[in-house]
Amino acid sequence: MNHTASPPAPWRRTRRFALTAPAFLAAAAVAFLAQRPLRHHRDGWHAWAGTFNGVVLVTAAALPFAALAVWALARRRRAAGAAPQWARRRSLAEVGIVYGTVPWVWMIMLPGAGAGVAPRRISLLPLRDLFAILTEGSAATATVQIVGNLLVFAALGFFAPVRFAALASVPRVLALAAGCSVLVETAQYVLWLDRVSSVDDVLLNAAGAGLAALASRRRWRTPNATP
Repeated sequence: MNHTASPPAPWRRTRRFALTAPAFLAAAAVAFLAQRPLRHHRDGWHAWAGTFNGVVLVTAAALPFAALAVWALARRRRAAGAAPQWARRRSLAEVGIVYGTVPWVWMIMLPGAGAGVAPRRISLLPLRDLFAILTEGSAATATVQIVGNLLVFAALGFFAPVRFAALASVPRVLALAAGCSVLVETAQYVLWLDRVSSVDDVLLNAAGAGLAALASRRRWRTPNATP
């Protein structure tokens, strides 16, 4: 019996559909949710770069370009003599960090309605804002706030240890994500964006990166990994 024979064509088509259908449905859902506010917004570029839905739609539209960047980087590294598997992994990690982090940071840096006018707000008491969200807000609001903060640096936590051997440690990933989060929260305060600069956001951002790092642990780059 030949164990190396390729799967029959119907199975390959079924597997291909199973992989592509969810991505297509997700893209369609994003387009449907974003098209109405974009259609009725009259501020031109602001509808794309200055609204949550606009950033989501631009991010979804940029996915093919991110995939192309991974392919181009991997091809260049293979041409330079790198092992194909390592070239793909390294390229995917680099693009994944950028693609999975920049949109989230952009969204949390969007100014509120009172930017430049409302008093600057800062919250340094740990867990106070989180407790207020859980007890005073709706379940939907709490879910969006908590999950959103967990995802801000999740891509960084997932891919950074894969790309950099020096970051192949959960404490180091937590420290990196916390440092990046502190910079973002400080920028929100300094730029007067009508957002609350909260220590709870830093805690959730770091926790999300740490959990993502654990999810990619089997793929971490070790110091003796072949480049």
